[in-house]
Amino acid sequence: MSTTREGTQHEDHGNHFHRFLILGKEKLFFYHLALYKDSGHNYQAVYTFDVPDALRTKYLDDLKANEDKWVFYSLHCPDHFLLPDLKAGKKFNVFLERVLVLEDGAKRKFEEITGTRTEVTCTEVLHFRKLGGMDYPDYLTYLAFGAGKEIHLAHQLAQRPNWDEVVTVATDQTIDPATLKKVPTLVIDSIKDPRGVIKKSKLEKGKKYQGKINGNGQMIDFTVGRQGWWNHTSLNDD
Repeated sequence: MSTTREGTQHEDHGNHFHRFLILGKEKLFFYHLALYKDSGHNYQAVYTFDVPDALRTKYLDDLKANEDKWVFYSLHCPDHFLLPDLKAGKKFNVFLERVLVLEDGAKRKFEEITGTRTEVTCTEVLHFRKLGGMDYPDYLTYLAFGAGKEIHLAHQLAQRPNWDEVVTVATDQTIDPATLKKVPTLVIDSIKDPRGVIKKSKLEKGKKYQGKINGNGQMIDFTVGRQGWWNHTSLNDD
């Protein structure tokens, strides 16, 4: 039986109970669900975690059953800690959640699909930046991370207001693993940055685009696949 919570991704009332989006099938990556307000959640971050096989299997089975639906998956952490303290080797407890999208993307409902806490270990911090101090870019800009043929693009959180999005894409070219591990930007210079909130992604599923690594490097042709996260509302709340 699942436990359901409605609302924003963080409702910890001054405590720091974090959520991490789950991305991938072959290798799992974890993306911190950020808020612009200075609440302890104002960080854009990408991690790898060591998770038990049972949790991984539960996630993959549920994803397979719901892959064509507008749902996301996250780990909800009931342990209190400040996000900068989450470094390689840190262990903490989580629940696996299915995240249902409501009201045309404006709200989310979080359903626990594991009934007990599971301990996971942070293995790598691939990207970590406190929000603020970054101007809107001229063109649509994403952070690129992943492994092998599974590449994930997270919209770079520059000025506020903005939108938070992650999509998984298929690339025609191989991105050097050493470059990918640094979580470079991918700049899509055919699309101007909206410089504000949008309610629908600029990247259409099934459509092909081109982007340049770090804006001036390797040209990457990619086809947009499944959307793994979207937030244009609570991200910007005061």
